[in-house]
Amino acid sequence: MTQTLTCLSPIDGSIFATRETFSLYTARNMISSLRQAQSAWAARPLEERIALVEAGVAALGAMNDEIVVELAHMMGRPVRYGGEFRGVDERTSYMAKIARESLADIKVGEDENFKRYIRRIPHGVVFVVAPWNYPFMTAINTIAPALIAGNTVALKHSTQTLLAGERLADAFHQAGVPENVFANFYLDHDTTLSLIEERAFNFINFTGSVSAGRAMEKAAAGTFIGVGTELGGKDPGYVMEDADIDAAVDTLMDGAMYNSGQCCCGIERIYVHENVYDAFLEKAIAWVNSLKLGNPLAPETTLGPMAHPRFAETVRQQIRDAIAQGATSHIKTFPEDDGGTYLSPQILTEVTHSMDVMREESFGPVVGIMKVKNDAEAVSLMNDCAYGLTASLWTADLSRAERIGNELETGTVFMNRADYLDPGLCWTGCKDTGRGGGLSVIGYQNLTRPKSFHLKKRIT
Repeated sequence: MTQTLTCLSPIDGSIFATRETFSLYTARNMISSLRQAQSAWAARPLEERIALVEAGVAALGAMNDEIVVELAHMMGRPVRYGGEFRGVDERTSYMAKIARESLADIKVGEDENFKRYIRRIPHGVVFVVAPWNYPFMTAINTIAPALIAGNTVALKHSTQTLLAGERLADAFHQAGVPENVFANFYLDHDTTLSLIEERAFNFINFTGSVSAGRAMEKAAAGTFIGVGTELGGKDPGYVMEDADIDAAVDTLMDGAMYNSGQCCCGIERIYVHENVYDAFLEKAIAWVNSLKLGNPLAPETTLGPMAHPRFAETVRQQIRDAIAQGATSHIKTFPEDDGGTYLSPQILTEVTHSMDVMREESFGPVVGIMKVKNDAEAVSLMNDCAYGLTASLWTADLSRAERIGNELETGTVFMNRADYLDPGLCWTGCKDTGRGGGLSVIGYQNLTRPKSFHLKKRIT
């Protein structure tokens, strides 16, 4: 049965966009077209595939002024930040640069009798299920290397950012990528799971919630189809006594509040050495109080609404529960806070790990700050979490950061920075954050399968 997907704008709750879902029959036919086109796409020269992908990203960049406004309407990010194109372009350019080396045959040995090598083979049809919080950057992490590697791509976007998939598909098609090589899908949950269960795809990459990731893995069980997942985080920062406090405050608080805290690798909890705790807290409070909450279409707005009222309510409830359990709030309610999507930012102290705000993903503009005595206590607290995406360490001592980083249960260790994705490094997580890895040479390895060639030149 056809359903209607409806994007409600967090600006005012109005309907911004609607689309009808594809029937299972329509989706199957589109996937069949992708499958039939895949071998011809993979047979094209690598440099041609790279050029078409880069042209698609350039076409997307030409739409950026319109996309920035659409993002504000769909998920609330202020227009002053200019959208996601710079990150999309950086990641695509890097993956294009390393493609030839990453996809090259691995030579094992050749003599007068044998030739042996391992070749990277595209999976076939790659299914990309992208989230609303960074709808273009998260999607391009898989789309670009998947297409470059010779796969065809089926993209399903979140209802909250309903137009993002259209924009990506339109840009790539304008650039010359065939419609049966990269296609945008409108699917409800049941149809999505049915397609996975019937092995419609050859590889699945999902970014979203733990519950949805679990449903996808369950649907794929027994199909032997690979599922890569990135399911969020509760990322910590640790400020040591030798840290540059001004730099730590500026970076960590930006990491906590940017995009209204709606970042999978945003900073959600901070541990500060007791010797610099008071100085850090004072500066952090001042930093947050300088934010301007308001309509994301206004150029002066630095903190937009959350994408949906229920997301904001989750954060409000975590704050209320923490305060009821003894936490102290440091930010007064902003005048623009409407009890709905427009949510005041918050800093909490006197928090403990018995509180949800320090253990469960908030995905909003709130951060708990705890005082610690030493590295051992900080490491214990940072690891006391079901998630493991990134961790941010602040110190002047590189060897100390490396030692602590080795002890952390996380996918990425940052030193003196946070909330950034370097395409040269594998984007990965552990524990409930999921499994797999995107970008870097490992991203290509995950979007292809190894095929070994053991060739005997002559029979003797």
